[in-house]
Amino acid sequence: MTMTILPLQRDDLPLDTAELARFMVGKYLVRDLARGRMAGRLVEVEAYPVGDSTSYAYIGRRPYNAAMFLERGHAHVRLTYGSAWMFNMSSEAADVGAGILFRALEPLEGIAAMEALRPGVPLRDLARGPGRLSQAFGIAAAFDGVDLCRGHGLWIGRVDEPGRPVGVTTRIGLSREMDRPLRFYELGSRFVSGPRKLLDGSVAPL
Repeated sequence: MTMTILPLQRDDLPLDTAELARFMVGKYLVRDLARGRMAGRLVEVEAYPVGDSTSYAYIGRRPYNAAMFLERGHAHVRLTYGSAWMFNMSSEAADVGAGILFRALEPLEGIAAMEALRPGVPLRDLARGPGRLSQAFGIAAAFDGVDLCRGHGLWIGRVDEPGRPVGVTTRIGLSREMDRPLRFYELGSRFVSGPRKLLDGSVAPL
């Protein structure tokens, strides 16, 4: 059964990177296909605020990170390790470089299409981790700079449903600024990436 997913408007998005990352936990990522669509609920999002030395935007605007300086709600897609695409979203006002990283989602619609892009992978692991998420949705360089608030193509949305508790912890995969609590996730979700200890609710919700 197809869910009713309402597109998020730019005015719906908090104008603060950490607040936006927390807000996006429980929201939906949608990619429209020629037949049907892929959709999933975001369960893990990291914030990379202004001045964060681990942010792609920290060195200032460059051709390869220009999308991070667009008004909040635009995609920034970056290749890391030569093979994995990281799917980010700009998070501040225009010309202010900052973003959030979509780390994991729970697949809900178009699962067969995701499995075709990640054959032989269990449902839990289809989009559990940022590189996996991008691969499952077929997200690559062509989506860099796309407006995710346009409501078609690749977009973000919401469903009218009760909210789920959100936890916060430190980011992973970094060599500095590792102690900042800027990783937000759905408490108890088995689709969250990283250590299994997060799944028991031991990290206090906000």
